[in-house]
Amino acid sequence: MKMMNPRKNNNTFMYYFVLFVWGFVLMQVGLGQSQTSEIKVGVVLDLQTSFSKICLTSINISLSDFYKYHADYTTRLAIHIRDSMEDVVQASSAALDLIKNEQVSAIIGPRTSMQAEFMIRLANKSQVPTITFSTTSPLMTSINSPYFVRTTLDDSSQVKAIAAIVKSFGWRNVVAIYVDNEFGEGIIPYLTDALQDVQALIVNRCSIPQEANDDQILKELYKLMTMQTRVFVVHMPPTLGFRLFQKAREIGMMKEGYAWLLTDGVMNLVKSNERGSSLENMQGVLGVRSHIPKSKELEDFRLRWKKRFDKKGNDEELNIFALRAYDSITALAMAVEKTSIKSLRYEHPMASRNNKTDLATSGVSRFGPSLLKALSNVRFKGLAGDFELVNGQLKSSVFEVINIIGNEERIIGFWRPSSGLVNAKSKNITSFSRESFGPVIWPGKSRVIPKGWEIPTNGKMLRVGIPVKKGFLNFVDAKTDPISNAMTPTGYCIEVFEAVLKKLPYSVIPKYIAFLSPDENYDEMVYQVYNGTYDAVVGDVTIRANRSLYVDFTLPYSESGVSMMVPLKDNKNKNTWVFLKPWSLDLWVTTACFFVFIGFVVWILEHRVNTDFRGPPHHQIGTSFWFAFSTMNFAHREKVVSNLARFVVLVWCFVVLVLIQSYTANLTSFLTVQRFQPAVTNWKDLIKNNKYIGYQQGTFVRELLISQGFHESHLKPFGSAEECDELFSNGTITASFDEVAYIKVILSENCSKYAMVEPSFKTAGFGFAFPKNSPLTDDVSRAILNVTQGEEMQHIENKWFKKQSNCPDLNTTLSSNHLSLSSFWGLFLIAGIASLLALLIFLANFLYEHKHTLFDDSENSFRGKLKFLVRIFDEKDIKSHMFKVNAVHNVSSPITHGSSSPLTDHSTPLPRSPAQNRDQFEPRRLSSISSGELFTEQVEDEESAII
Repeated sequence: MKMMNPRKNNNTFMYYFVLFVWGFVLMQVGLGQSQTSEIKVGVVLDLQTSFSKICLTSINISLSDFYKYHADYTTRLAIHIRDSMEDVVQASSAALDLIKNEQVSAIIGPRTSMQAEFMIRLANKSQVPTITFSTTSPLMTSINSPYFVRTTLDDSSQVKAIAAIVKSFGWRNVVAIYVDNEFGEGIIPYLTDALQDVQALIVNRCSIPQEANDDQILKELYKLMTMQTRVFVVHMPPTLGFRLFQKAREIGMMKEGYAWLLTDGVMNLVKSNERGSSLENMQGVLGVRSHIPKSKELEDFRLRWKKRFDKKGNDEELNIFALRAYDSITALAMAVEKTSIKSLRYEHPMASRNNKTDLATSGVSRFGPSLLKALSNVRFKGLAGDFELVNGQLKSSVFEVINIIGNEERIIGFWRPSSGLVNAKSKNITSFSRESFGPVIWPGKSRVIPKGWEIPTNGKMLRVGIPVKKGFLNFVDAKTDPISNAMTPTGYCIEVFEAVLKKLPYSVIPKYIAFLSPDENYDEMVYQVYNGTYDAVVGDVTIRANRSLYVDFTLPYSESGVSMMVPLKDNKNKNTWVFLKPWSLDLWVTTACFFVFIGFVVWILEHRVNTDFRGPPHHQIGTSFWFAFSTMNFAHREKVVSNLARFVVLVWCFVVLVLIQSYTANLTSFLTVQRFQPAVTNWKDLIKNNKYIGYQQGTFVRELLISQGFHESHLKPFGSAEECDELFSNGTITASFDEVAYIKVILSENCSKYAMVEPSFKTAGFGFAFPKNSPLTDDVSRAILNVTQGEEMQHIENKWFKKQSNCPDLNTTLSSNHLSLSSFWGLFLIAGIASLLALLIFLANFLYEHKHTLFDDSENSFRGKLKFLVRIFDEKDIKSHMFKVNAVHNVSSPITHGSSSPLTDHSTPLPRSPAQNRDQFEPRRLSSISSGELFTEQVEDEESAII
């Protein structure tokens, strides 16, 4: 037997050992692969562009980072890349290939909004979520596709930030410059609405094709130079934007007075390999850009990305879309892990002879709906900020306000959806004002805020219609130069309008056009604004409700109201009863009644304690009337001794004082104006008497008079102040109705012949008419306030409306009203309450003093007791201090003691002594009360003697 070679045996052993190890490794790999599931994801980008290379690098790093930190995940994303070749059709074809052949669960891309439209429809049909991190056009959201997911901010999210900047600097008009495709056009409707919210307007739109050459760009810029607006909002890709600013600098549009605002479409990608030359052409511009919060993770990623990307020989800057791509892959990987892979399959439709295209047989993903639901619930803090989807859109975040100065992009402010503009330095929330930002360097290295407009070299002029009038030319006089045939109107309304235009924050150059109408119909002239013939109407045009249905009026700039003008008549023979005119009949009657009432109240309060109010009935009545009416001129001589009466008289004297002073003042006024009185004071009398009335031709006053009841045949038109005076002079009309402004003009020339009489009909005054929703309406209204509240308005009125020094004040119109009870009912109420209160107190005291009479236990009837109280009420109050003083004085005198009674006058002796009289009088009175009998005849005689 042959011996085996030991060397050969060793080789064999090593061979089997290696084979065993290799098999074990393969088995472990197989087991590892069986524990994870591969989820195919398509990526459609323009692979030949630097933008796509930057984003693909971020996608690869994102996959490595995610599964490095989530090695326990059971799913793995497998990327399948397709090149869209910067073509819309090729992008759609690439997406169809991924869906049909690779049966991907999701698609990342495409790069542009133009490529996305058909891909979104394809994704909706196949239920494959299409996730885009760079398609920003808001038009994509209008496509009804739930499978379109935007992981970047759409362009509409920044329009409020741009509008806030426009408002903070007080600009009212802007020009929108945008690329002529879906990306550029998508933002315009949203930008228009946002600017309208801050009372600004896009006055012009300039669209530039993506492939425009330098000559086309220059042509559009030269057009903008001829217009007055100097605020431009630019929204286009960076490549086109850089060329635009290069040409704008060459022709002088980057100098002082210009303002440029850039959207994030330019600002997000302004850091490129052409950065130096690009920023040199963009000095002084403002822009908005998505704010990326600083973080340690972001700096670490930036270094790793730079290291990997530079290995390929590239020299590019990391942009926000690369960060969005990184976060999109992270979100997709998280969503896939949360989704059950049991539905990871496609259902293919039944084949049909009519389905001859690949699109019809592409199939439907069952994994898409659950993946879309999981993706909408993903929340995390990514490299670009917080990642959260709202209705398939990335939630809006903060924008930076950038000012390009030198080679720097200086952050001067922030805009937040919740608080608006915020100063970058103070970090305090500020209102919309020019102080919202830090110092801004504008084009031309200017620190002066551009006013936003300049006088244009070939701008559109405002077509202004003005009426051609026959009279009242101091309001509007449409004069035409016979040589140049140019319209040079003059007058009060024209001068006010031009003064208002000077107050506007931008230039408006009017072109006046005469409105010729045989009947001077102002309604027809205003309607010309509605149909587009005029851009505005200026003149003595009254603001009316029916006219406001077609146009918008500014605030009025003249006095409002329609009043009546009548001739003055000379009354040389004084009216005999003119002294009755100051008061109305109800006031005369009320005053007379109160005189009688006050006299009655004073008599009640005084006749028991005051001898001046005693005596026979006719004497007491006469004294009461005399006392009450003598207070009219404060000539009463009777003394008032009761405190209650003094209170009543004091209040009444105050009322009389006010009445007398008012009467005197009004009588003076009647006597003063009596020489020249208006022929008519009540316009309703004109209707009753069928009088002829004048009105200015072409105005609304005719319809107003007819609506008030005047007959159409009694209305006479006039075209000027001279015609109106002639109609009055020949007796054709009795009165004329016109607006207050016209009446003042007539009265300023004929103040001794006519007068303006109340009442007046309410109108809104003169205003300027503009088309509906015109931005000029609000601006002109504010400018009118600035003019009318200053001295400039007074100078204009003094220039066009002369005033005679001997004329009465026209602001005080004549009135036919007398002083009536309504003017003094409060005084009468006070006097009445005071009198009644005094009476109640008097009666309460009287009844309290004689309560033993009413409530004794005698057998007298109530009627008898009442008669007894009436007798006592008619007697002197012997307990009054007025009589007690006299009694004490007489009794204590040693000379007259026993010769006179304290209850009688000093000059009237009694047949008995006071003691005897008292002894005989008091017992009998008490006896009669106790026995239930009334006073006897003897007591009556004694009382008569005492009285």
